[in-house]
Amino acid sequence: MPEAAERACAKRRWLAIGVVGLTLTTGSVVADWRDDHAILINTTQSMPEWAFFIDRGRMPRRGDLVVFAPPDTSLIRAHFGQRGATFAKRALGMPGDLIARHGQTVFINGAPVAQLKAHTTRGETLTPGPTGKVPQGCYYAGTAHKDGFDSRYAEIGFVCKRQIIGSGDAAL
Repeated sequence: MPEAAERACAKRRWLAIGVVGLTLTTGSVVADWRDDHAILINTTQSMPEWAFFIDRGRMPRRGDLVVFAPPDTSLIRAHFGQRGATFAKRALGMPGDLIARHGQTVFINGAPVAQLKAHTTRGETLTPGPTGKVPQGCYYAGTAHKDGFDSRYAEIGFVCKRQIIGSGDAAL
């Protein structure tokens, strides 16, 4: 084999080794990211954003997106399916905050955050959510959307650490 052909063959071999190495490294980095993160696509109208990056296991700060597994109830199954839904809301109330209700308005530390409705858009009865101090390890999760299904209703209630998948940021 002529010397130029040998050099070309050696270059292709080293290029192939480099591509394999880069692929393996990239795959490892992606796998590491995947273990601690997720991408959530919002299919409802309750939040203006529709895509989120989630840090699994990160507890929310006030205003952060909190991703959680809601309670398993017939109302949630009727609206979101038998497999269970993953909810994404904002952490509006933190442990120790005071939740109050005056008429149909829900307040956190004296500031109005939501209006209650008596029924879902399908006509099912909704029960007003918890009031008082938000317990340690729990959060008031909410949205500004008028039809938001969140902590303002007992069917969701406070979102506690055992339910939380993680916190996130809007991507789109």
